[in-house]
Amino acid sequence: MSFSICRVQWEQAAPLLKDVREKVFVCEWRIPKKVEFDKKDRYAYHMLVCDDVTQEPVATGRILSTGEISRIAVLMSYRKHNVDHKVMQGLLSIAKDIDLNEVFIYSPLESVEYFRKFNFISAGAVFMEAGMPRQRMVCSVDSIKQANYYLTH
Repeated sequence: MSFSICRVQWEQAAPLLKDVREKVFVCEWRIPKKVEFDKKDRYAYHMLVCDDVTQEPVATGRILSTGEISRIAVLMSYRKHNVDHKVMQGLLSIAKDIDLNEVFIYSPLESVEYFRKFNFISAGAVFMEAGMPRQRMVCSVDSIKQANYYLTH
């Protein structure tokens, strides 16, 4: 399988980005739409991955100018193809383009050890978001290991 990945703006690509995120976060994870789609979408940098054969959107993620990486979503049938890796590479490229020194994620608690393998470290106390326990994790842009990444809201 081959994929196209591109940086997109919310105003132009919202229907495609919403399609993927609704299927993953609203339908699969049961996160309320009003939580999933926030005002930050308008200001974020977004990555969109499409299947080259079907031209359908299959994955997305966003990064804010603050360094927050979030809303990484991959359709279930594409998760075995390491599409999340492509999204993360794109987001890290944006982080470098906008001169960020550090990025951070709010990891699901069960994924903390997974992110530690890629040089993310825990920062601060565990907290609840959308009914799920989360841990803030940070990493220097220069020290992130390039590997497969886990879905994160």
